[in-house]
Amino acid sequence: MADSEEAFLPFSRPTLSEEAIAEVVACLRSGWITTGPRVKQFEEALRSYVGAPYALALSSATAGLHLALAALGLMPGDEVITSPMTFAATLNTIVIAGGRPVLVDVEADGYNIDVAQVEAAITPRTRAIVPVHFAGVPVDLDPLYKLTRERNLRVIEDAAHAIGAVYKGRRIGSFGDTQVFSFHPNKNITTGEGGAVITTDERLAADIALTRFHGMDREAWNRFGKQGSAHYEIVAPGFKYNMMDMQAALGLHQLPALEDFIARRTMLAERYKERLADWPQWQLPAAPRYDHRPAWHLFAPLIDPEAAGMDRDRFMAEMKARNIGTAIHYRAAHLYPYYQDRYGYRAGDFPRAERISERIVSLPLFPAMTDADQDRVIAAMADVFAKA
Repeated sequence: MADSEEAFLPFSRPTLSEEAIAEVVACLRSGWITTGPRVKQFEEALRSYVGAPYALALSSATAGLHLALAALGLMPGDEVITSPMTFAATLNTIVIAGGRPVLVDVEADGYNIDVAQVEAAITPRTRAIVPVHFAGVPVDLDPLYKLTRERNLRVIEDAAHAIGAVYKGRRIGSFGDTQVFSFHPNKNITTGEGGAVITTDERLAADIALTRFHGMDREAWNRFGKQGSAHYEIVAPGFKYNMMDMQAALGLHQLPALEDFIARRTMLAERYKERLADWPQWQLPAAPRYDHRPAWHLFAPLIDPEAAGMDRDRFMAEMKARNIGTAIHYRAAHLYPYYQDRYGYRAGDFPRAERISERIVSLPLFPAMTDADQDRVIAAMADVFAKA
């Protein structure tokens, strides 16, 4: 067994520069810590990096999904198609926005929604499709957008894993309809918590700008500054989903480092693939056949219980005993009680997603992870399997 006195190695850890920390301190000392100039600077930096006309910073990607869906004005019975292989927020926000989640299984050789099955799931009540770029691997968007243009449907890409990912030479967010990024601490860049909606739709952008802060026609920065007016109007019912300057202070330094972060994640992912290629205990993530660059948010192979001599949960417990963190991304969403009780989903409905759900393990992957850290992970796995 690996040395139990070694420090715990988490599956993810944010990389925060001294410059980012100093920016947060400067923000605190400025006296302006809520939505203000740093949020505006961060939004402009996002627009520039992605190459999109509108970027709206928010308190989370969940908030972004909610507002983007709510802007569609979903009515009872309206349907939104998505994947069961995603975090619960994807389905939860569809329900909260007034829609019914309709699920389509994942690809036979990948973790993304099977675009070839989407058309059969469309009904007269379908309003939108929410593809999920799982682990930062882009969904095959060209055929999906061709289908949605023919059917006059909206696309809201759940790109929580995918900032920096590239599809056929274009960054996710630089084309298409609407994308939602996450800046949670385990994502490729972080603002502590936070997210953003990227869109080409001027009306949608204006709607989200309004509803992210109480439906108020001006934000605090416009009201409390020297040139501002204390008066405002409520022109729609809104939420409290605004990003703070303290968060944006991190983002302003995280975003310029994103390409380096992805380069290091890619090196580590390729190193995992090389060293685990002949291990019968693992089915490694398959690369799509179309041109793309994954963001490598996760490295999440599938364990083979028979070859490993144990199931996924026992493997994770054994790794934890060796001070190695792992994680599950995700349990297939249709297996949660709420979605079974309310919508009648059952085990067996989406067999590809269920197989992934039972076997997937996120191994440690983050930019500050060293080759020695990764060697330690691999040595611990070899020890676990040897003792099975």
